Amino acid sequence: MKILVVDDEELLVKGIKFNLENEGYEVDVCYDGQTAVDMARSGGYGLILLDLMMPKLDGLSACMKIREFSTVPIIMLTAKGEDTDKLIGFEYGADDYVTKPFNILELKARVRALLRRAGLQPGAGEPEGRLTRGHITIDRERRSALADGKPVELTVKEFDLVELLMRNPGKVYSRENLLDLVWGYDYQGDIRTVDVHIRRLREKLERDPAAPECIITKWGVGYYFKD
Repeated sequence: MKILVVDDEELLVKGIKFNLENEGYEVDVCYDGQTAVDMARSGGYGLILLDLMMPKLDGLSACMKIREFSTVPIIMLTAKGEDTDKLIGFEYGADDYVTKPFNILELKARVRALLRRAGLQPGAGEPEGRLTRGHITIDRERRSALADGKPVELTVKEFDLVELLMRNPGKVYSRENLLDLVWGYDYQGDIRTVDVHIRRLREKLERDPAAPECIITKWGVGYYFKD
């Protein structure tokens, strides 16, 4: 699945590209509306993330031009949050709208949901939004968790962290990767916050936190969810 990311903030584009590629998507990027229209015309994209305020051609105009030849799903990215801006975006052909600053996991969830609605994302073979690995189940729509069938209360970051690990079983993430993916590429806090959250997740979800079955440490590297 190919996604086109269009924004004139190069650091933001880099962060979005990194996160989407970690989800398995193929990502192309550009930094102005006119180039976005030209790239979209070539076809092959399953979804486009399009910033509102850009040089050469703004996002609304680019969206309108793309709609002249394509029905590709479009998510508008903008620093503006007024309802009138959203309505204008929908009128110009946008399918969804995300206001900056946004949580990268929210953005990825919107990408998955829009691709599902467009029939471009395969189902997981279980109830929509629900993911089970071993004795742990999470519901991504309700943002709830079960351990051996019993409800477990997780904080926002605890849920985001375990969701990422469970969606990519066997993949080892360094602390730096997890900070980028869960806390955001511009997070300035202590890297040890990852260790603290992993410890709390084990205390809440593992049958024996001292001998975890699911959330595993790869010594000298980072953490992963056992497949």
